Amino acid sequence: MSARPQTAAQPQAVLSVNAGSSSLKFAVYPRSPAGVAQAGPAGLSGSVEGLEPGGRPAISIRAPGAAADQRAVAPRDGQSPFEAALAAVIAAVEQGGARLRAVAHRVVHGGSRFARSVLIDDAVLAYLESLNPLAPLHQPHNLAGVRAFRRACPGLPQVACLDTAFHATLPEVEQRFALPESLRDQGVRRYGFHGLSYRYVSELLTRATPRAGGRMLLAHLGNGASLCAVQAGRSVATTMGFSALDGLMMGTRSGAVDAGVLLHLLRQGWSGTQIEQLLYRQSGLLGVSGLSADMRSLRASPERGAARAIELFTHRVVRECGALTACLGGLDLLGFTGGIGEHDAALRADVCAALGFLGLRLDAAANRAADGSAVAAIHAADSAVELWVVPTDEGRVAASDAMALLPADPGALPVP
Repeated sequence: MSARPQTAAQPQAVLSVNAGSSSLKFAVYPRSPAGVAQAGPAGLSGSVEGLEPGGRPAISIRAPGAAADQRAVAPRDGQSPFEAALAAVIAAVEQGGARLRAVAHRVVHGGSRFARSVLIDDAVLAYLESLNPLAPLHQPHNLAGVRAFRRACPGLPQVACLDTAFHATLPEVEQRFALPESLRDQGVRRYGFHGLSYRYVSELLTRATPRAGGRMLLAHLGNGASLCAVQAGRSVATTMGFSALDGLMMGTRSGAVDAGVLLHLLRQGWSGTQIEQLLYRQSGLLGVSGLSADMRSLRASPERGAARAIELFTHRVVRECGALTACLGGLDLLGFTGGIGEHDAALRADVCAALGFLGLRLDAAANRAADGSAVAAIHAADSAVELWVVPTDEGRVAASDAMALLPADPGALPVP
């Protein structure tokens, strides 16, 4: 790829990316105006869809305050859809005028070795790839994005920003399964996920209210869903464990299932691949409803299956909120984030009503008005627990970490 040379006069920025199986999300984060190693709000952002085999890639690019620019991506001869998408992203970043210092990759699993973001070299990449079986829905695609950017931009630092890192503070008793110690020695333990989101929301709420320094329960509810108990800014318990399958019911993932069910299916002749497909892609809202993994579609549907799925999803959130509140020894603040948490006022109302015995009192009008476009307090004046809706920004956390890992600005870095 060729590119216009970058100059020191251009603003420094980090490209934050989240590569999935059929899509690539990206955003450009400039260095904070204060000049510290911290990312400011996203500038250019967008996504590429249709990257699955046989798909038709299309890129959507949005500049601040402007409508999205959508167009097809046409692979050249011998170019894969992902490579074509990557070229389109790099061209869009160039046209935006930013001087890239690094690419920050959201990587779901950091295993037991990494408790913070890390510059990627061959050894780091090999270790992260060894964790693919622990997060098969995400990790291989995250790392495919890393490899593609390393090939396309060999002079640009690549940083792995790990969803497990925030949970490195989990106490020993929260990490353990009741399994033989030999398995613990092999890395079979609870790790926790959605850490970039939890870190962003936790830090933002800590600046917004003194209550966030106490006993805080955060609910990241979306196609992937989990809860995290945070005390004094540190993760102390979470619903996801060894993999991103545990805990809450999700869009297509089952959440917690009695292991005896899996043994039963094995005895019936199910293969490991079939069980993996069941748990990751055929369960959750989709499996229970028989209709859709999208909560918006289910809310709009008159079918009994849709109501059944919403009811179970809500119940699982309430049930696990109770368990994590017990781990905290009480509750000072409950925060909602993620696609469902930020946008589904009915879900928030139902959860808060069920937890009313803890002293939660919702401001109904504030809850209806909270649409995920801005941080919003939704508790009533007499609520014993503060209630907040916080639009998450995992990319900004990743970009800030990348900036902190970089050496002093060496001048313009080439984007091939």
